[in-house]
Amino acid sequence: MADIYEERTYNSGEIGFGEKPGIVVVDYMTAFTDPKFPLGGAPLIERGVQNSARLLDAARRAGVPIANCWTSYHSEREMPHWKVKAVREQFIHGAPGTELEPRIYDESYDMALCKSGPSIFFETPVASFFAKERVDTVIMTGCVTSGCIRASTIDSFSHGFRTIVPEDCVGDHDEGPHQDNLRDIGRRYADIKDADAVIEYIESWRKKNR
Repeated sequence: MADIYEERTYNSGEIGFGEKPGIVVVDYMTAFTDPKFPLGGAPLIERGVQNSARLLDAARRAGVPIANCWTSYHSEREMPHWKVKAVREQFIHGAPGTELEPRIYDESYDMALCKSGPSIFFETPVASFFAKERVDTVIMTGCVTSGCIRASTIDSFSHGFRTIVPEDCVGDHDEGPHQDNLRDIGRRYADIKDADAVIEYIESWRKKNR
């Protein structure tokens, strides 16, 4: 059956990679990566961590700017009106679960920041950091696909960045919302790739600019 969106000209071409990449790592914090927490241990998120780790290793060797974030608050009163109980109860500054996953974080290299909304760009210095670094292509990694990845992708698009989402570097609690949201943002705002394709681009960028 024909895709009604494509009939109406959605997904009508590739955005493509630009002149300089930057990477965002959204909420790969132990609350999502450690099974002992209520939100932790989803297989898709673990797969995303593993693929992101090798992509980030290649990016750091190439000198690609990386912005790495977690979400936390001083108190529930400070939070937006989250409908996720685990966020309300556990995403408090310094609480277990708010640490960045060590497999994807390099303290000596990454720009690290705490965000308060779904998007890594919302009221943070990430867009300014990438502007200073002359980034035009944002590569999106992290979790969860249907929430903070979708929000961050839309904000990246809105800031004028070419936006690339490697499907195997982002994760969700369930396959259905993961695929549904990737399909939808892929129609509108971003190119959906995989880790290998992005690593190949980073390697070609490194060789071109070394």
